[in-house]
Amino acid sequence: MTTTRSTKQSPRPGLPLIAATTATLPAVMLSSLAVAQPADADTRPQTVPATLAAAIEAQAAAVRAGIIPAAAVPAALPSGLQPTRVTPTAHTVVRGDTVSGIAGRYGLSTTAVLKLNNLKSNSVIYPGQRIKLKAAAAPAARTAAAPASTAARTYTVKSGDTLGGIAGRHGVRLSQVLSWNGLKVTSIIYPGQKIRLGAGTAVAAAPAKAAAPAATRSASYVIKSGDTLSGIAARHGVKLADILSANRLKVTSIIYPGQKLAIPGKAAAVQPASSVTPLVPSSFLGYTYPAAVVSSANKNKALLNASPVPSLAQMQSIVADTARRMGVDPALAQAFAYQESGFNQRAVSPANAIGTMQVIPSSGEWASDLVGRKLNLLDPYDNATAGVAIIRQLIRTSKSLDYAIAGYYQGQYSVNKHGMYTDTKRYVAAIKAHRKNFS
Repeated sequence: MTTTRSTKQSPRPGLPLIAATTATLPAVMLSSLAVAQPADADTRPQTVPATLAAAIEAQAAAVRAGIIPAAAVPAALPSGLQPTRVTPTAHTVVRGDTVSGIAGRYGLSTTAVLKLNNLKSNSVIYPGQRIKLKAAAAPAARTAAAPASTAARTYTVKSGDTLGGIAGRHGVRLSQVLSWNGLKVTSIIYPGQKIRLGAGTAVAAAPAKAAAPAATRSASYVIKSGDTLSGIAARHGVKLADILSANRLKVTSIIYPGQKLAIPGKAAAVQPASSVTPLVPSSFLGYTYPAAVVSSANKNKALLNASPVPSLAQMQSIVADTARRMGVDPALAQAFAYQESGFNQRAVSPANAIGTMQVIPSSGEWASDLVGRKLNLLDPYDNATAGVAIIRQLIRTSKSLDYAIAGYYQGQYSVNKHGMYTDTKRYVAAIKAHRKNFS
């Protein structure tokens, strides 16, 4: 029905061994100079460097007093011997990290780190996420003799890939990947899709196709799971701008399985909607939900599929930490999250119950009122917060823990008025069994 972040400080690199002997360096050098002069050395006067003169004077003083004056010993390591602070190319987020904290740790500005990772000041980061600390090195300029028709490299999308992850692994900027592929940060990618990794010259269309002007009437296409507007345009050989114009869409518009698009200038067979498998079905456990609700559920599912989310183990930690902070038994909160979604933040039900804690939008509004701020159920931390806030309120206002658990599933009003339904009783038993496992 109805998800915080301890910084593990990297050990400071030790100074090179030469730093430990810096203070004795002048005396050692002078000893060598004093005894290594050959008897027949050239006695012509030479200009003595000021630093060497100071060292000779210090040596003379040492002979007289047995102590080298402090002023003759350098207080700081010479710049040429100072260790260089090496900034890694990326940082893996650990629990408790913030963007500003990461930036400060490596001597960078928060603004630069945000810009480098296409983040905003209020963007959510989570354990395990890779934060870039250096821009990818600019590719070497091609020589004039390089062939202009060199094709760009491509990468085949695998399950779990994100556009930011693909860009990072191949040493290019996310903005470049988006530009080369006609994509936006909200575009959905799918396994098997080809992603261009360079601005190479596009392959020219086959002459036979170019000479076939007959098929010019518009056709329609029914969107499948994993489709993107740019991918649809490419497969039908039309411009993305034409697809957008024909369907009154923007590049930021969200599309979902079952939606029908007009394909301008192409005669293609219209696909029956019955052949399309939506991301979220319209029925569950014998209940069929209104089309508008299922449509919203599909849109939320598409957004979550296109967004980076914590792993199941990371999400479990987020739920437990949130519960501790909010005064709820962590084992109980984990039991709800496991029963509802198996700690899967991408889970969306036909009733439009969203994320790990499976909170529907109206319950999310209630949870927002309970915590005093607007919660975004697509955000893993907010999703956990919403679910835990509801659990806490149900415990406070129910006559028993069983009734509180039942209220999360059946609704508190319904439980109080009608008692627990048979499936509700099974749900309560399951939550209590899971709680024991997480205790």
